[in-house]
Amino acid sequence: MELRKENKVLKYVLVTISFIFLGVFLILPLIYIVITALKDGIAGYVNAVSDEYAIKAALLTIKATVFAVIVNTIFGISAAWLITKYAFKGKKILSTFIDLPVTVSPIIAGLIYVLTFGRQSSLYPILDSYGIQIIFAVPGIVLATIFVTFPFISRELIPVLTAQGSDEEEAAALMGAGTAKIFRKVTFPHIKWALLYGIVLCTARAMGEFGAVSVLSGHLRGKTNTLPLYIELLYQGYDFTGAFAASSILVVLAIVVLILRLVIEKRGQKELDLNK
Repeated sequence: MELRKENKVLKYVLVTISFIFLGVFLILPLIYIVITALKDGIAGYVNAVSDEYAIKAALLTIKATVFAVIVNTIFGISAAWLITKYAFKGKKILSTFIDLPVTVSPIIAGLIYVLTFGRQSSLYPILDSYGIQIIFAVPGIVLATIFVTFPFISRELIPVLTAQGSDEEEAAALMGAGTAKIFRKVTFPHIKWALLYGIVLCTARAMGEFGAVSVLSGHLRGKTNTLPLYIELLYQGYDFTGAFAASSILVVLAIVVLILRLVIEKRGQKELDLNK
């Protein structure tokens, strides 16, 4: 009885602490964003979010996110398949390098690309001769976004593929199925929810990327400013209503991503329970 009472007290203490942290670090800032965004009324908010530069920044953010998700989906599936299904020298090195963007500061990642593709690089004359500009241009923003997000999908798939093993795939191969058919009929049904979950995480991270993109963008208004950079620009210009109005766009996108994440988790768990 005493143990039950102690557990009940501990439960309410933990619940209280959790809600306090959520309130202070999440709910209050979100409320402040909404209040400040609507400081000049609905008309001021609509003008801020429909501003030409705000729309261009949002479109660039979406563009970079789409490219990052597509590239990282291809890379994530390939890397996860390679690491879990094949034995080769350098597997641990490859696995370690996949985690590199998680440990390296995004600012450093941006500087690495500046050194690789900037004017001081030996690659610059070659790229320039073909009219390819990476630094202070959209390709640099896309590269930076891809770099900071590429572990997300592969890291969701690797544990699932490891747990799956290779017995079913070997059996399908013995029955004459090709690699593409094996992946489509045997492997993909096992990883589809993990893949979708990884895509959602990748999308959320790509939309909010600031550091690496800031280094590579050049802050060219209307050309290389993503939404996070545009928000910083407005904030530094003391346009608080515009900055928080633009921030609300990211908040809405984050909520949409969160809802998708919850739906995917629920569907994946439901399917897992049915298969037991």
